[in-house]
Amino acid sequence: MAAEPPHPPELRVSVTEIRRHLGSRLAVERDLEAQGMALALTEVGVPDGARLVLRGELESISEGVVLTGTVAVPWVGACRRCLQPVTGTAEIDVREVWEVHPTDGETWPLVNDQIDVGPLLHDTALLALPLAPLCADDCAGPAPERFPAVAADDAEPAPGEPAEQAGERRDPRWAGLDDLQL
Repeated sequence: MAAEPPHPPELRVSVTEIRRHLGSRLAVERDLEAQGMALALTEVGVPDGARLVLRGELESISEGVVLTGTVAVPWVGACRRCLQPVTGTAEIDVREVWEVHPTDGETWPLVNDQIDVGPLLHDTALLALPLAPLCADDCAGPAPERFPAVAADDAEPAPGEPAEQAGERRDPRWAGLDDLQL
C-alpha cells in the first residue's frame, strides 16, 4: 500500500475582528517549522527545522480577506557547477485571497472567520527553491586542466601518434576533424 503524501501543516489566523468592518487591516507575522520540504530530482530543499516566516497585512474585503506580504524561505543545496554546498534565503512576495465561497485554484477557503496560512507557506516554499543554484556568479566549476574529462588510458598518446605540445591536451572527441581537408 502506497503511503499518502504528508498534508501541509495548519497555521490558523483569526480574522473575526477585521471581518466586522470592511476595509479594516491587521498586521500578521507567523512562522512555520519546515519538515521534509525538498525538490524530488535535485538536492535543493528547506532544512528540517528551519523557520518559514510570513510578514504581511490582512485586509477585509466584502467576501473575505486579502493577505499581502512576504515569505522568507531558507534553503540549502549544491552548486550546479562545482557541487559545493550552497545556502540562501528566498524572499517571495505574496498576495492571496481567502473567501467564504472560494474559487478552486484561485482563492483559499475562509472557514469560521479563520484562515489557514500553512498550505500557503508550504506551497510558496517549494516554489521558491532554486532549481540550479550557484555558489557565486563567477563560479567556473571544476577546473578542466586539473581534472580532464578523459579516461586515464586516453591521456597518454598511443604509439605512432604525434605528441602534443607541452602543456596542451587534445580532446579525443575532436580527432575526427583532423582528417578533413578544407
